[in-house]
Amino acid sequence: MRVLLTGSSGWLGRHLAALLASHGHEVIGLDVVPGAHTRIVGSVADRALVFQTIAHHAIEAVIHAGALHKPDIVRNPRQAFIDTNVTGTLNLLEAAAEAGHRRFLFTSTTSLMVRADVRAGAGAEGAWWMDEDFGPVEPRNVYGATKLAAENLCRVVSRDSGMAVAILRTGRFFPEDDDTHAVPSGPNLKANELLNRRLTVEDAALAHLAALERIEGCETFVLSAPPPFVRADAAELARDARAVIARYYPDAAELYARRGWVLPERIERVYDPAKARRLIGWRAGTDFAAVLEALRSGDPLPYVHDPEWISPVLGQEG
Repeated sequence: MRVLLTGSSGWLGRHLAALLASHGHEVIGLDVVPGAHTRIVGSVADRALVFQTIAHHAIEAVIHAGALHKPDIVRNPRQAFIDTNVTGTLNLLEAAAEAGHRRFLFTSTTSLMVRADVRAGAGAEGAWWMDEDFGPVEPRNVYGATKLAAENLCRVVSRDSGMAVAILRTGRFFPEDDDTHAVPSGPNLKANELLNRRLTVEDAALAHLAALERIEGCETFVLSAPPPFVRADAAELARDARAVIARYYPDAAELYARRGWVLPERIERVYDPAKARRLIGWRAGTDFAAVLEALRSGDPLPYVHDPEWISPVLGQEG
């Protein structure tokens, strides 16, 4: 299949492009900055470029993974988010529908689900259990607001055109340090987040491949490593996450101590990716158990930590 991949110079895009190619797909990468997998340098906000690209390259499906992200808020006005994340998505959807595409993939974010009360802490019943039915959705910043608007455009165009659309709300998979938390350390925090809100970039790419091959209708998916917990753990997770973790992984505290790491005292939200397994057969291959196995064996950690990584920006090669 000839696939237009936006964001092809970014962290997800470079992994996804290689994965698609290894499965026999021809990838036409589009990004605002050059990159190894980027054939066309330009913006999805350029409507003429989008339509010309899909027609000229005989594109058969679109994976829209390009966007302005939360770290971009400090260096871009709100209008730039509207232009790229909303108008750009509409350009791609309409070009794909006009070309008669059967499938369209949109990379969204779990961030848009983190409304003010979620951000403030646990709910009345303990840790928030966040699957595709979680709501109401009230984004806290322009990034989340534009992603939600783009999701709704996906739903409208899918309904009107009959094109199958997968909306993939990914948990965290960035390699850099968290931009709001300095403690615990980056590698420690990433390990902790695999309990409830993170996946590897490799697993995120595999989810896109699964959706490309299997999506029908218009569906939204939450993507994260499978949590070891069940909903009945929610109240205790919010009070004493370490006690819950100890039941599932009795040696976790000892393995962490050897590394000088700390387990989370409380877990106040859990992302549930079960729907993706049911409908498209995807399950993250790397989870918290894989981290503990690496700590036991002394093998490298099963995820990338790169504090020097910066998402590509205009004028900088990705």
